[in-house]
Amino acid sequence: MTTVIGALLIAAGFNLFLIPHQLLSGGVSGLSMLTGYFTPLSIGILYFVYNVPMLIAGWFLLGRRFILLSIVSVAAVTALIAIVPERMVANDPILSSVFGGILVGVGAGISFRVGGSSGGFDILGSIVTRYRDFPVGSVLVALNALVILAMGYLQNDWNLALLSMVSIYITGKVVDMIHVSHTKVTLFIISSDTEKLLERLLQIERGVTRIPAEGAFSHAKKDMLMTVTTRYELAELKRIIKEADPNAFVNIVETVGVMGSFRKRSV
Repeated sequence: MTTVIGALLIAAGFNLFLIPHQLLSGGVSGLSMLTGYFTPLSIGILYFVYNVPMLIAGWFLLGRRFILLSIVSVAAVTALIAIVPERMVANDPILSSVFGGILVGVGAGISFRVGGSSGGFDILGSIVTRYRDFPVGSVLVALNALVILAMGYLQNDWNLALLSMVSIYITGKVVDMIHVSHTKVTLFIISSDTEKLLERLLQIERGVTRIPAEGAFSHAKKDMLMTVTTRYELAELKRIIKEADPNAFVNIVETVGVMGSFRKRSV
C-alpha cells in the first residue's frame, strides 16, 4: 500500500506539474517524457518499457525483494499515469518544476524507505550506492545530466531544460531527506542462537565481529555480534535477525564515520 501511495505521488507530479509544461523528471521517466513529447507513444507505456532492462539488472545485483517492490512501484506508476488526469495545476512553469520535483521526490523516497525504488535510474543509483558510499539523490542528479542536455538540444529550448534541472535537483534533495542510505549505523546483537544468526549475517557484504560477553546478573556466557551497515540495508538486516532469532537483543546506534574496509566479510 505504501508503495502505491509513493507511485501516486510520482504520477501526480508528472501529470499535474511536469508534463503539462513539457518538463522532464529525469532518468528513465525523463527519457519516457522526452520520447513522448516527440512521438505519439504513451509516456506511461514508455516508462514501463524503459524500466525493464533496469529491473533485470537490479534482479541480479540488488536482490529479489528490492526488485519485486520496484516492479510493483513501476507497474503502479504506469497505471496511475493513465488514471491521473493530465492537467496544468500551476500556469507558472517555475512553480510547476518546484512542486513537481517535490512530489516526485517524496514518492521516490517513500519507495526507497519501504525497501524498493521507483525504478529507472533509481535502481542504477541504488547499485552505485551499494558499492560506493554516495547519497542516492546526488547520484541521480549526476545520472540525469545527459537527459537534460538531450532535452535542450532536441527542443532547442534551454529554459525548459534548466527548469527541468531545477525539478530534478529538488527531487534528488527530497529523496536524500527521506532516504538516507549513505548514513551508517552500528548494530550490537546479543543472541541465544549465535551460530544460526551468524550463518545468515555472513551472507551480507558487511563485516561482522564476534565479541565474547557475559550477562551481569545471570553470568550466562553469550556472544555479542557487531556489524556496521547503512540505513538503506537496515530494514533487510532487521528482517534477517527477526527470522533467525526473534528474541535477540539489538542495540542500533548511528555511526559518525567508518575507516577501513567497510565491505569486508570478517573483522
